[in-house]
Amino acid sequence: MDIGHHDPQLLIIGLGNPGPKYQQTRHNAGFWVVDFIVNALKLKLKRSHKSTLLAEGSLRGLDIVVAKPRTYVNLSGESAAYLLSRYSLPTQKLLVVYDDIHIGVGKIRLRANGSAGGHNGMRSIIDSLNTQDFPRLRIGVGKPDLGEDQIGYVLGKPTLLEKETIGKSVAGALDCVETLVTENINVAMDRFN
Repeated sequence: MDIGHHDPQLLIIGLGNPGPKYQQTRHNAGFWVVDFIVNALKLKLKRSHKSTLLAEGSLRGLDIVVAKPRTYVNLSGESAAYLLSRYSLPTQKLLVVYDDIHIGVGKIRLRANGSAGGHNGMRSIIDSLNTQDFPRLRIGVGKPDLGEDQIGYVLGKPTLLEKETIGKSVAGALDCVETLVTENINVAMDRFN
């Protein structure tokens, strides 16, 4: 144990695909949340493992870690497993933030556990951790039109108006994380769902 090392209250991992080509795509909503938190808390993401960029910081005086996988979304489990072992934390302290097409644009949903719901990044994390028992915050990116390709949709860019609406929910995600850290998941779910 390092002297003066505190265990983080929460590990926040946002899902997305690395590289400029994907930066603005709906599938990177999890990255947008991490970037927003990093900027708000004036942190710097650094490479800490081949699978992970992370920053350690404090929110309301409590230690948190924010991270982005360096892999593609469908391999996110490697980063999640690395983070939990690096900080020796239970899965309940891991908050996974990602895009969801089943939720309206600009809405957010916090849950304590559950299935992947068709999200390939979540499937990878559940497989790697061998449990569904970890909290997740989903950022609504809206549904593709009938007959529109789902992969094409999540790898597409939101319209200007959608981007603005999602931007508000990304800011709301920080408030939600703050409540999660200072209160508990039940309070946060009541307040933000």
